[in-house]
Amino acid sequence: MGTEREANETTIGDEDVSQTDAASIADVSVEVATVDHALQRLYRKYRKTRRKPKGLKRLWAYLLSIRHLTVIITAVVFVVVIIMWSLLWVFIFRRESNSGVYFAGMFRVANVEFIPEYRHEQSSEFVSMANKIQHVVSNVYKVSSVARLYKQAVISDLSNNNKGGVLVHFWMVFVVPRLKSPAVCEECVGAIFRDSVHTSMMNRSSVGYLLGLPVDIDSILINAVQRSDYSSNGAGSQCVDKLYANLPGASVPLNVFSSWGGVNCHVKLTAAPGSLIRLTVTLLLIEPSDCVNDALTVYDALLPMRGRILHRLCESVSSSFSLVSTSNVMLLSFRMTNGNKSFRGHFEAIAEEVCMSQIETHIKPDITGQIYSPFHPSLLPPQCFCTWKFETPNSALGVALQFQNYVLKPKAMEGCEHGWWKVNEIIFCGSYVGHHTVFRIADHSPEVEFRSSSRNSAQPFQASYSSYNISQPCPESHFLCSTGLCVEKSRRCDGLDDCQDESDEVFCSRPTKNCGGNSPLHPLYVCNGETDCTNGIDEINCTQETTCSEIRYQCNSGSCIMKKNAKCDGVHDCQDHSDEADCACGRPSLKKVGSSSGAERIVGGDNSVEGEWPWQVSLHFSGNLYCGASVLSSDWLISAAHCFSKERLSDPRYWSAHLGMLTQGSAKHVAEIQRIVVHEYYNTYTFDYDIALLQLKKPWPPSLSPLVQPVCLPPPSHTVTDNHRCLVTGWGYRSEEDKVLPSVLQKAQVSLLSQTDCKKSYGPVSPRMLCAGVPSGEQDACRGDSGGPLSCQAAGGGRWFLIGIVSWGAGCGRPNLPGVYTRVNKFTSWIYSHIS
Repeated sequence: MGTEREANETTIGDEDVSQTDAASIADVSVEVATVDHALQRLYRKYRKTRRKPKGLKRLWAYLLSIRHLTVIITAVVFVVVIIMWSLLWVFIFRRESNSGVYFAGMFRVANVEFIPEYRHEQSSEFVSMANKIQHVVSNVYKVSSVARLYKQAVISDLSNNNKGGVLVHFWMVFVVPRLKSPAVCEECVGAIFRDSVHTSMMNRSSVGYLLGLPVDIDSILINAVQRSDYSSNGAGSQCVDKLYANLPGASVPLNVFSSWGGVNCHVKLTAAPGSLIRLTVTLLLIEPSDCVNDALTVYDALLPMRGRILHRLCESVSSSFSLVSTSNVMLLSFRMTNGNKSFRGHFEAIAEEVCMSQIETHIKPDITGQIYSPFHPSLLPPQCFCTWKFETPNSALGVALQFQNYVLKPKAMEGCEHGWWKVNEIIFCGSYVGHHTVFRIADHSPEVEFRSSSRNSAQPFQASYSSYNISQPCPESHFLCSTGLCVEKSRRCDGLDDCQDESDEVFCSRPTKNCGGNSPLHPLYVCNGETDCTNGIDEINCTQETTCSEIRYQCNSGSCIMKKNAKCDGVHDCQDHSDEADCACGRPSLKKVGSSSGAERIVGGDNSVEGEWPWQVSLHFSGNLYCGASVLSSDWLISAAHCFSKERLSDPRYWSAHLGMLTQGSAKHVAEIQRIVVHEYYNTYTFDYDIALLQLKKPWPPSLSPLVQPVCLPPPSHTVTDNHRCLVTGWGYRSEEDKVLPSVLQKAQVSLLSQTDCKKSYGPVSPRMLCAGVPSGEQDACRGDSGGPLSCQAAGGGRWFLIGIVSWGAGCGRPNLPGVYTRVNKFTSWIYSHIS
């Protein structure tokens, strides 16, 4: 909205009038003339002998003239105003801005009927109710322990809550000396408010009384906010808009353009009583910066409260999606820097969904139906739930649920982050994965209950349901995977992860080298780059096209060849030569790279040489070493997700990347981080999908090559054999008890273990993990090495590939407890989808 102002200028002209008076003296007597003449002579003589005022006296006389006196008075008044305004700024406004502490809160006033006039803050009804509530809130804090620090409460909005009554959104401001800032912590301010609500133990309701005002104590939420949130959302802000959806299903358009750039803008959405709001985002064009510069934050409230965030968008969106509120209010908070930024979408009022179904399955297992998460395909809102009651044709049949990207596992000690499930009184936790799973219920009439356990909006899910034979879940010729999938028995131990969790590839005996027999050679030995058969039959016809699978290299044309390690080996294997494209990687400048004795290790410490590991990066958080990373390109790094798992650790502004460094403090280039991309399926409890990408604000200069260089990314088919040399590098601790970090980059040669041996050490590890170490444990990664590279080089001095990322393990350097790494070739397509 723009405001135009017109200024009219008027020019006033003054007329100069000269008046000359002439007097005749013809009739005057001689005596009079003689006296007059004498007086004139005396006057002239006096003027000649009179001394003119000089210095201060002359200046004072000049200033005392009326015309100059007016100017002086005006100047004095102006100076006084400036001085007074400066004093106000220093002692009041500046004190508040520097020492002000701001809170946003909400609570429900019960037993009060909401009227439409409450939606308009200029109405007398709103003013009356707001003043009453404001008076109550102020009285609570004026008699509290923080009374001397409390300044004011401002009622921002009144809305009609779907539970009845009036939902109050309010601000609070405290002016706090720095030494007393803990006195108004978020928990303290909230506790004061809750403790002021008096409830009766006999009353089962959560409604109590706050100085005579009926308040639902469970609805109280108070969050600390920034001063910018308060100022940009407060009364009189020109960047706050209010929209109302009165008719269910009627779409209300929302468009924000780059003319809003450079400011924080907010749109408050309200729907009809008893309804919810569905927001659909059609297009969002912003600069990706982890929500530091540009962002769209959607709140499940009318104020920007951290505890009511529904969803945050930190990068551009080109495909449409929608999300749903838990009540009839929603706040959109846009933060856009200058540039070509825009948002397109719409919102509508929808009815609350009663998600409950009675489902009868068929006797044939191939006949299926679908169940969906509430409000599918919209994102899952917090607090939603759904119940499905199944019935199979007879007691011999159970219910099988096949999920696309979701898995159910029995609940452990920790809580359920992504869905709470109750199946016949047994509790399960849901989580997102990148593959299909099957969950079987050995009951002919089970009841399945789902409740959203996420604090924010979560990804939707869907599953196909069917009946299955409880006594024989899979056909006789198939193998039952741990994921619930059924695969043919002939595909066990064939080198392919058909089960999606490697349960068909573990505890397999090493296949025999059937080099001269009638049966085909095992895929493990075929075209792995090494001659396993003396007659060389395992390495012939490796570039001929074949059916595609994870153990075969796929060219850019889409065709696949049998050669596993075709990427950047110096030979054009694909007909389109794509296997030798993008190969400026994995070639350190040193002639003798990685030469070392058998005792080299990070735990205990052997020094590297400058230029030996040009892709090694040291990540510093708030100026201190925290994790490692590897260079992927001129502006992208790769690291571990657990380095950024906490809220403050996810802010890129605290991080810096030190490139081309051998000794701490001697980096050839220090780069700021623009954004951090953590894998969307990362699990904080199991460390599954422990991978993250970091984008630099500015690419490192090409002049730093070869001391700074990317490491090669392995294709999904990449295979590491016993002839590959693998080393882990980093500046982490050299022992589990060490208290001092090494200053020089350390290196340790390790061997990759089979997944069978890895599972023997740690139990269930996911197929996205691998183990590496030595039986004695003397060569291992340790704290501080997280996110750093496990690099492997093919026999004959080939290029170095990033095989693993330091993830987790039991201690450091313990015997028979190898380090666990993220298996990079499982994420090649995910990596390229972000950095390409």
